[in-house]
Amino acid sequence: MKYPIAKGVYDILPKDPTPNSEWRLSHLWQYLEGEIHKLANSYGFREIRTPIFERTELFVRGVGESSDIVTKEMYTFEDKAKRLMTLRPEGTAAIMRAYVEKRLDQQIGCQKLYYIGPMFRYERPQAGRYRQHNQFGVEAIGDPNPEQDVEVIDLLCELYRRLGLKNLTVMINSVGDAKAREEYRKSLRTFLQPNFDALSKESKVRFEKNVLRILDSKDENDQKLLKGAPTIHDFITEEAIEHFQKVQGLLKKLDVQYVLSPNLVRGLDYYTKTVFEVTSGELGAQNAIGAGGRYDGLTSLLGGPNLPAVGFATGLERILQTMLGQNVSLPSPPHPQIFLIPLGEKAKEYCTQLVYQLRHQDIATEIDWHPKKVGKSLEKASNLNTTYALVLGDNELSSGEIKLKKLASHEEISLKLEELTKFLLG
Repeated sequence: MKYPIAKGVYDILPKDPTPNSEWRLSHLWQYLEGEIHKLANSYGFREIRTPIFERTELFVRGVGESSDIVTKEMYTFEDKAKRLMTLRPEGTAAIMRAYVEKRLDQQIGCQKLYYIGPMFRYERPQAGRYRQHNQFGVEAIGDPNPEQDVEVIDLLCELYRRLGLKNLTVMINSVGDAKAREEYRKSLRTFLQPNFDALSKESKVRFEKNVLRILDSKDENDQKLLKGAPTIHDFITEEAIEHFQKVQGLLKKLDVQYVLSPNLVRGLDYYTKTVFEVTSGELGAQNAIGAGGRYDGLTSLLGGPNLPAVGFATGLERILQTMLGQNVSLPSPPHPQIFLIPLGEKAKEYCTQLVYQLRHQDIATEIDWHPKKVGKSLEKASNLNTTYALVLGDNELSSGEIKLKKLASHEEISLKLEELTKFLLG
């Protein structure tokens, strides 16, 4: 191949002969996206679509210049006017930009928005992590109450439940307000300073840029060094504690099972109060399937009013890989209901009208315009998993009598030609 696909990206195809490529089949993506649209709308969220690139400053300001995303992972380029642009690495900053720019705060009530689309991060490709990946996310902007936190957590869990996912772990924590988070950073840095030389290479970098990210370290020695470290709960306010207690109480009432995770802080700078993450054992080291939290005040950082907000993002690739890993029942690919095989010019002329008449009745129809051997045409129909095949020649046209072949059972069904559409509509 002269121009192979770039590293860290993939094609989504109707059929893919590559090993372990089942999650890249287009009909599964259509199914998943359809379930997402139905569920999000049933919870009162409405779709928003933003450009796949934005001004680089948006992500530096919105995501945080000390985050791994901004320091290591963004695809940034200079346009012809010498402006720095970045392919969006995550969805929240772009949604907040649209919210502020279009003055959605002028509309009544909490604005509940959702999106589905590609994100871009330059990182080492591995299972469940790609340089172009797709996310479903929600943002509820304008409601400070714990009930809103619980609604988005429940929406995420309900999506996984409807898709048939099992053995997932919901982890929750509170990171307090911005002041508490800053005090916690200082305390954690003081705690780790005596053992700085023993930290992993990556954690030494995080120590300077965003010490809270060390809590996410997968290095066993880093985790040993963190034993006895202060927790965010040593610093958060009574108001944040009360908020978190209400979140827990509401989750219990909804029978949403969760685990308290004091070290869960999330890697982006904008999080406040409630944070959560859902993990799966089917994904290996990169086991987070969805995550989110509250980010009150992010709108003000982008030049808008100071408003509360909460949301999540979940990776579509990881959902599909988890479904396949758990042998969840998945829909079959779409297939023709009938395959037409015209023999002779008159039959071909007739079928030219018939194929479109059937399709206009929403009957999935395929045709072999130039059949050479009936057997070969029937083989084509079988390869498409077609339900019925119809061989139509001069005899059938003159008599008006046809025989539908049910390909799975080889059964033949006698019909009048004029009854075909009614039969197929069932």
